This record gives sequence, C-alpha cells and structure tokens, in this order.
Amino acid sequence: MSHYSNHLPNAVELRSYACVLLRETEAQSKADRTMDLRTAWLAGQISLDIHARAVEQTGIPGRPAKPLLVAPREVGHRSMATIEGRAALIHALAHIEFNAINLALDAVWRFADMPLDFYADWLKVAAEEALHFCLLSSHLQSLGFSYGDFAAHNSLWEMAEKTTDDVLARMALVPRTLEARGLDATPGVRSKLAQVGDTAAAEILDIILRDEIGHVEIGNRWYHWCCEHRSLDVLMTYQELALRYKAPVLRGPFNLEARRQAGFLESEIAALRGD
Repeated sequence: MSHYSNHLPNAVELRSYACVLLRETEAQSKADRTMDLRTAWLAGQISLDIHARAVEQTGIPGRPAKPLLVAPREVGHRSMATIEGRAALIHALAHIEFNAINLALDAVWRFADMPLDFYADWLKVAAEEALHFCLLSSHLQSLGFSYGDFAAHNSLWEMAEKTTDDVLARMALVPRTLEARGLDATPGVRSKLAQVGDTAAAEILDIILRDEIGHVEIGNRWYHWCCEHRSLDVLMTYQELALRYKAPVLRGPFNLEARRQAGFLESEIAALRGD
C-alpha cells in the first residue's frame, strides 16, 4: 500500500474525494488511494457532508484504456491446464474487484442524506475491494501477465448505471444480487485453482469470500434500512425491483450458508431453494 494518505489535500471531504477516486483512470493508483482514504478516515482526518448533492460528472467510472470491454459471451474461456488459462481467470476476478472499487466509491459519492454509517460502510467495502484487486493483480504479475492483458465485460457497472437514481434499487440489485452471485461462484472457482496447484490464488479467494460475505451483509442491511424507512415489504419490493430493472435471474447452485451469514432472510433462502 502506498502512503498517499500522508499527501491528501488539506480539508478533504469524504464524498467529494470519493468522486475524485471514482474518476481516477489508473487502476493501481485508484486501489492504493482508496485504501489510503479509508486509513485517513479512520484516523479522523476526513470530513463528511451527507447533504451534498452529487452533480453528474463526466468520466465515471475512470478506467484504464485496457482491458478492452466486450459482451460477456465474447470474453472466452481458456483451459485451466495452461498458465495463460489460469491467468485469464485471475484477470477476470481482478476486473470484478476493480469494478467493485468503483461501485463502492459511487455509493459513497452518489447518495445524499444517508446516515453516517452508510458512508463509513461503503468506504470500508471500497478499501477491501481495493486490497482484493491488489492481491489478484500481484498474483497475475507472478504468472507473467498484467491487468488489461485480456478482454473483460462490464455487466456489474451496467447495473450501477441503471440504479443511479435510487439508493434502494442500488442496494437491492448490486450487492445483494450481483455481488451475492460471487458468494455462490467463489467456492467452485477456488476448487478449480487448488486442483491445478495454484495454492496462492486459492488463498486469495479465501480472503475474498470472507470479505464479500461482509459486503453483501452491508448491502442487505442498507436495503432493509431503506425498506423500513419507506414502509416497504422486503420480499415484494425486491421482486418488483428485479423485474423493473431487468436483474439477472438467479440460478443455483447457491452457497446458502454464505448467504445466511450475509444476512439473507430464511424466507429468501426458501425462495431460492424453490420451497
């Protein structure tokens, strides 16, 4: 981690600076500076204006010229038996984490008039996603590749764009829908990497799964808060939002234990199981 926090501008305000980092185009710099922003926040060096309205900006999210973004079906699958195939998988995971940094920073910057803990929570998520990106990027380099060397897709951010107007929809459809799919998929990916002897990658995925349970829990908690605040039913509202915003249909197998740890209700678990 860099020591950027020692050089933060004077009188930094959290949400406006989250926007600065959101627009940062260099991936490693975005990750380092995000971790440093949280360090400075925890040290009490950062102010917070919960009432400031986010004014639409160009260049969101900031991203490097590579990777080339293509449709999900065009990303292609390579054999895990080759180093290049493994690197392609690690690259796909790194890209998810890079997108996740942007998603968390966007939540901090975009949504006004939420409780202070909302901003602290999403800054924590942003910093942990930044750490995950750094771990995966470093491992990718140990395999002889860099972030940007393979094509990638943009599905996560597309849902963020659809939900810019409503924090309720964002909480429902990004953390507790798209990111929760990561809870389901990670054990299988970890198993594949362990089977081909990539212990280092498997250990990184253990860290990611542990942290992602916490991130989905934060999404669940704020989704429930929004529902309560607006006197909405949690289950019916989710179903309505999923239809309205054309969220992906959830398909198993589901990591039910991780989902329970992440705060999904037993009624939601039963619905996933088709009970």
